[in-house]
Amino acid sequence: MYSSMRMRKSLYRLPALLVIPLTFSASADAVGTETSDVGQAVVAQTPVESKGAISYLPAIHGTLRPRYEAEINDGYAGRFEVRNARLSAEGYVCPVVDYKLQADLCDRGKFKMLDVWVGLSVAEGFKIIAGQTLIPFSVDGIRSPHNYMFANKSYAGEIVGNTRGVGAKLCYTSPFHLQIEAGVFNNATISDHDVWEKDPAFAAKARYMIGDVSVECGFKTAAPDSVRINFLNGVIGWKSDRWQIEGEYTYKHYTNYSFKPAHAYSGFASYGMPVNAGIFNRLSFQGRWDGMTDHSSGRRDKNGHLYLTDNARNRLTIGSTISYVQPKTKVDVRLNYEKYFYHSGYEIPQGDGDKIVVELSLRF
Repeated sequence: MYSSMRMRKSLYRLPALLVIPLTFSASADAVGTETSDVGQAVVAQTPVESKGAISYLPAIHGTLRPRYEAEINDGYAGRFEVRNARLSAEGYVCPVVDYKLQADLCDRGKFKMLDVWVGLSVAEGFKIIAGQTLIPFSVDGIRSPHNYMFANKSYAGEIVGNTRGVGAKLCYTSPFHLQIEAGVFNNATISDHDVWEKDPAFAAKARYMIGDVSVECGFKTAAPDSVRINFLNGVIGWKSDRWQIEGEYTYKHYTNYSFKPAHAYSGFASYGMPVNAGIFNRLSFQGRWDGMTDHSSGRRDKNGHLYLTDNARNRLTIGSTISYVQPKTKVDVRLNYEKYFYHSGYEIPQGDGDKIVVELSLRF
């Protein structure tokens, strides 16, 4: 009789055991990603409301971007590379605490730890994020690779603007389409968390939506060496079902006249449409004009002076992308042509000349 009662109790528990993994799976799928296709940063948001069910199973996402580049300035030179092999795990451990772990397993052959942060929703619309995370500055600079429309970032996003730091930030999302972020960060790079800071870096930005138009402004101040550098950034964008247009400008000021101010700018347009071409269901065309003036990274030479890191240049990029888009999977096949314009007399180093880029991008 005792064995019969134990068997009956086990059968009663069976439905509950079957429900638990289904609940975990649904919660993990519902976790949102950090950025949207316009590249806005983390915002304070309410966790998934499923009668208090929070999954400890993380949502796993990945981005793979193998490519081939051919430089066509003088003669021909080419290379294959894996630009990103990015893997992330994120989720909620309770209704007010979430986390993200993200690494690039192969960024042109190198491993990079990108995101290691904990988020705490302290009040309605307010969220604190601490750890290694995106610095609230720029739009193109923080756009995730699976949301790129071009094989390479603009100069405003890649060279003049930094994207990640170690620190803490406060995010606020209002009911009136306003997002504000402000934070304090180490001046040292994300590869070295052991540096003691006397004068940390600060950054803040605000983003406001007016219908289909987004307006963003940002400020950052940092001292990567002994010279403090102040950044100002402004972005305006418009997006419809088929069109996306965006312009971004960044001003970089070096204090004490240690280097002449630098400017970076970018403007692009993208038009996309549905197609029925084998496995592909979307086709888009892009064009971009971007450029920068003479730029210094802010590091001093052996004489204690800032030095030129990147020469002034402009670039015209035209391209097309054909895509296979599904709810949880996206594959882009991208072809870009980049035409560079330098000042006369500048000797163009290999890799900085006119090129053709063919890229295959997978997001899951």
